[in-house]
Amino acid sequence: MTSTQACERLLDGFEPDFDFEPALPIPPAEFAERIERLRREAIVAEHDAIVVNANAGNGFSVTNGFLRYLCDWTREGVLVIPTDPSKGMHLFSFYTENVILPPGGEPLGVEAIWQISPFSLEYGGRSGNRQRSTVGAVKKRLVELGCARGSIAVIGDESSGWVWAGLREELPGAKYTDETRTVQRMQSILSHSERAQVRSAAQLADIGYQAACHVTRPGVSDYEIYAAFTFAQMSRGGESGDGYQIGINQWGTACGKPYGHRVRAGDLINMYVSAVSYHGYWAQTARMMAVGEITARQEETLEMCTDAVRRAEKLIRPGVPFRDLHAAAFSAYTERGYLKDDVTATMPYNWEAMEDGSPRLVPEQYVPDADYEAQGRRLNHVYPATRGPHNPNLGHSVGSFGNPKFNVTSHNTAHAEPGMVFVLHAQWLDPLSDGANIGDCYLITEDGYENLSCHSSLETIRISV
Repeated sequence: MTSTQACERLLDGFEPDFDFEPALPIPPAEFAERIERLRREAIVAEHDAIVVNANAGNGFSVTNGFLRYLCDWTREGVLVIPTDPSKGMHLFSFYTENVILPPGGEPLGVEAIWQISPFSLEYGGRSGNRQRSTVGAVKKRLVELGCARGSIAVIGDESSGWVWAGLREELPGAKYTDETRTVQRMQSILSHSERAQVRSAAQLADIGYQAACHVTRPGVSDYEIYAAFTFAQMSRGGESGDGYQIGINQWGTACGKPYGHRVRAGDLINMYVSAVSYHGYWAQTARMMAVGEITARQEETLEMCTDAVRRAEKLIRPGVPFRDLHAAAFSAYTERGYLKDDVTATMPYNWEAMEDGSPRLVPEQYVPDADYEAQGRRLNHVYPATRGPHNPNLGHSVGSFGNPKFNVTSHNTAHAEPGMVFVLHAQWLDPLSDGANIGDCYLITEDGYENLSCHSSLETIRISV
């Protein structure tokens, strides 16, 4: 049997230990309700129209999830929504070289879809400018709606600047107001249909992790583990194969992408599942594996991070301040002497700059790595540059792409509400010594919480050698 054939048979016999529950897409009626709510907000603010933009990103993605949230469109585009519900929405798209076509994502509730074209001499041998053409088409529609001197709400992201600048030039008599926060507020509390999407995403993350555990053994590469995770979750409906990191070394301090490391005794493996997506909604988890014997300090760090998540989980319920979850978790650190306190603003963390805000020099030191050196490369710096958690907080919100992100910190006095979804991941990295990254994904329910990532263990998986 060749090595390639061996790679492809690593998943032989794999079956997850639970039945995946694929949620149906969000129903059209819910999209109509979102538009109705957005129009109501615009009426209260005395806007005549709403203009929503998302642009093409790398890898056939988009720069935000607003169009998908409002009309289930997965490409770039500009959506013009008249405040008057008797007038139809128009979508202006196809102005990049992105070849993605529906399904998935036939735009819902849209009266007309306009194809702009990715003009350029180099691409198509035709003179033109896609940005001017897009802005011109949007201007024409706004004039038809009587908005040339009206009030226009704009919703987008940092990449939307050329759209807003173009409109201000073409329609200088109109008033423009950034109302991005309006749609973000709408996304902060998930409906029951949306909760089902995140639940399915979390199940896919658990299935991927179970597959990763199935194939992991000494001699297997990080590429193969990553591929097993990818195949298991994407073959069941996951939308992306690049929403997670895998880090393997003998200190537990890696959080990255596969590069050819082969599992060996003493390794610690971090599967940081930072975004497995399903129908535009995402979940996050973090898991650890230990290969054979590890050090006493590494065992303590693994136990501490697991304990931290458990302490916070006991407090989860509607009405709890997020800072209470943060304090409960980091008490596991302070009791063991890893940290002085849980104050986010002063807590050391792996990516921090110097105290005065100036850049921190990454320590220069040769770090042996046989698999990296076999490729003709050499690791000459110590990463990360400082000890502590990855981030100076316990976790953050997850759910729909583009929703307003909140962090679970010592200064977050907001209270949990039913429909909020977040990850709690306890992390620690001490360069060339010990590290862990362990976390679960939680949904606040009307009477408590649901652990959406309950189908894989928070406890460290032990790989025998």
